Amino acid sequence: MNRPVAVVTGASAGIGEATARRLAAEGFHVVLGARRLDLLHVIAKEIDGTAVELDVTDETSVAAFADRVPEARVLVNNAGGARGLSTVAEGSPEEWRWMWEANVLGTLLVTKAFIPKLIASGDGHIVSVTSIAAYEAYDNGSGYTSAKHAQSALHRTLRGELLGQPVRITEIQPGMVETDFSANRFGGDTERAAKVYQGLTPLTADDVADVISFAVTRPSHVNLDTIVLKPRAQASATRAHRE
Repeated sequence: MNRPVAVVTGASAGIGEATARRLAAEGFHVVLGARRLDLLHVIAKEIDGTAVELDVTDETSVAAFADRVPEARVLVNNAGGARGLSTVAEGSPEEWRWMWEANVLGTLLVTKAFIPKLIASGDGHIVSVTSIAAYEAYDNGSGYTSAKHAQSALHRTLRGELLGQPVRITEIQPGMVETDFSANRFGGDTERAAKVYQGLTPLTADDVADVISFAVTRPSHVNLDTIVLKPRAQASATRAHRE
């Protein structure tokens, strides 16, 4: 394979799908990982990539996925998400557990599996898609914000642990992005999800993919440590201007 390999998790929709398409356009052979293998096959066929089933919360699944990918230059940790908007007092341990497993332990398992391959490439790059929730806390969002804070800490720790190795580290912290994120958070309630973005122009998955592509295509000596991107109409996790 002449093209460098980029691995994208959570690649069946949203930011993951957009990133896979953009990196393929930049000349990468993209390995797409997600649970919805039927969707992955469609995308992989369109971009001449490889679809491999992956559940980042399952150690056996991650190991099997990594075994299918003998080499990699880029890893985009995109799988994750939110569940619910409850207070701490009413927090659901089941929702918290899912968020921590998907966002934090999933990033741990996949990153561990690919660090040797990224080092061996001679020019590796780990990109983790976290959120502005990785540095802001807001009411009714403690399960998600705590998971994203932890994922961010895991990712930033790599900056020192891999210092001296040929691997770059970039954290992407998006604000409001109109994908299926809110619908998933609200258990499939698309009407409620749509209200999150009413009255303003949110980021799109393609906007985030553009930034990821920019980061991984810089010269090898350039490391974009952290990139925060929000819609013009959003100042913080809880402050947005709506028409």
